[in-house]
Amino acid sequence: MDDLEIAAHAAAEQPEFSRFLGIRILRANADEVIGDMPATGNLANRNGVLHGGAIMGFADNLGGTAATINLGPGKATTTIESKTNFIRPIHIGDTVHGRAIALHKGRTTMIWQTTITRNDGKVAAIVTQTQMVMDWNDGRSTGPA
Repeated sequence: MDDLEIAAHAAAEQPEFSRFLGIRILRANADEVIGDMPATGNLANRNGVLHGGAIMGFADNLGGTAATINLGPGKATTTIESKTNFIRPIHIGDTVHGRAIALHKGRTTMIWQTTITRNDGKVAAIVTQTQMVMDWNDGRSTGPA
């Protein structure tokens, strides 16, 4: 597969959790993944705005997809660290927009920063995550790459 096919496959093959959240991957390549997610009532917190866990799940999915696009054969990735700065609430009925960009793409770790915006274009959260790259054989990790 060439790079474009790898990106298209990673964007299309999303886990069930991302489908539950309603995440759509709109554009994906080796340096950037862009997606959106509806802020539905099922994802609300007790204050009636989008739950922080849903925001973090959205960002983790975009960053994980980006890392997956950059993996070599027989490799897998998992999040080993994530930090979220919540800046503004996202109201139910809005759409969350996210853009994950590479800060570091190394042999054993990758760092992705996802900026989350609302429909009005204002930044609602910034998430920085570290993805570990590991060897993956028959669905089992054999440790860091």
